[in-house]
Parts: sequence; structure tokens; C-alpha cells
Amino acid sequence: MSYLAALAILGVGLAAGTLNTIVGSGSLITFPTLLALGYPPVVANVSNTVGLVTGSISGAVGYRRELEGQRPRLRVLGTASLAGGLTGGLLLLALPASVFRDVVPVLILVACVLVAIQPRLARRIAAGERPVRAHGGPLLFLAVFLTGVYGGYFGAAQGVMLIALLGIFLDDTLQRLNAAKNVLAALVNGIAAVLFMLFADVDWAVAGLLAGGAIVGGQVGATLGRRISPGWLRAVIVLVGVAVAIRLLIR
Repeated sequence: MSYLAALAILGVGLAAGTLNTIVGSGSLITFPTLLALGYPPVVANVSNTVGLVTGSISGAVGYRRELEGQRPRLRVLGTASLAGGLTGGLLLLALPASVFRDVVPVLILVACVLVAIQPRLARRIAAGERPVRAHGGPLLFLAVFLTGVYGGYFGAAQGVMLIALLGIFLDDTLQRLNAAKNVLAALVNGIAAVLFMLFADVDWAVAGLLAGGAIVGGQVGATLGRRISPGWLRAVIVLVGVAVAIRLLIR
């Protein structure tokens, strides 16, 4: 690995840690970068998951004030996230690499759509256009599980999916929902990362550089998330994601 490549990976790790804490979808920056540097898709994906889990944990710690009183909720939904993340990770390991190469462009495009429509979802949450439910119920449990499967398999825009679901089923402020989202994403990424560390071909140099950047980025994101709108970042994420999806489709 060259010095410039290492610097680029460290930089996108920091950016992804920040984005994941504020918005979600940081993998739409790190994953394309690793592909551009020549890493195979599956190696890039598992190394990305292992590296960015530290950023998810860092972001959750940064939002600890908003997590007060949410332990019962997170105990239930966290079970769904862990089960989903494990299932998604097992699917990635069990399916042939060719399947992942075929599915990734579609997943990236779906993630881009979710990122693009997030402002509308956020406005609906802020306007209170949701049923008043304290704990979500079985439908939210199932939806969080399925999101965890997606997160364990690929994961870009997992955070966007989660905060949209939490906003639909739960009666709480956007900041507190974002804090819960960070914890659930950390659980999904964490269980998948453990699985990949044991059974997958992780590039430890890549994972280490991403982890270092993501830890700092998680703290930056927790600070900025209360102060700025991520709208200007969203356009860049969508453009990069679409460009990578097109590149993979025409390979």
C-alpha cells in the first residue's frame, strides 16, 4: 500500500465516521474508494465493515446524552439488529463472490435513493406525522431485523433506513432517534465484523486505517450532528454512489 493510498483510506474513514453519525451512508464513500484502489469487492466490503464499526461505537458514545431513558427500547430492538447483522454476514460469506458483485450495484442505487429522499422523511418526523407508539411493536422489530440483514450483507445507508423506520413507529425527537440509530447500527456492524474477522479475508491494514479515521469521525459527527444540516453532503454521496453503481454495472 502506498503512502497516498493509506492517507486516502484514513481520510475517507474519518469522513465516513462523521457521515454515519450524522446521516448514515458513510460506506458510499469508503467502499467506492477501496474499489478505486483495486481491492476486490468482497474484500473491500468485509474490511470496510470491520474498520467502520469503531466509528459506529464512537458516534453512539458521542450521543450518550440523547440515549438516556432508551435502554428498554434498545434492549428489544438491539436483539433484532444483532440477529439481522449475523444473518446478513452469514449470507455474504455463504453466497459466491459473483452474487455479491451482481447485487452490489442494485444495493448502492437503493441506498442512493434512500439518501436522496431523507429530507422528506426527516420533515415528516419533525412534523409529527407518525402514529404515537412507545415501543414500536412487532412490525418495527421485524423491520429492524431486515435492516440488520441488509447492514450485515452490505450496509450503505443502513442508518437512513433505521432512522426512517424509528420515526414511523416511535414517538420521540429526531435527535433521540438518531442516537438510537447509532446504537443499532453499531450492533449490526459489530456482530458482522466479528464474523468477518473469524471467517473472512479481511485486509487488516485497510481496516486499521478506516478504524482510526472513523473513531475521530464519530466524535466529530456527534458534535456537528446537533448543529448542521447534512444536505450539502447528501448530494455528493448520491453522485458518488450512482457513479460507482454505473461503473460496476458496465464492468
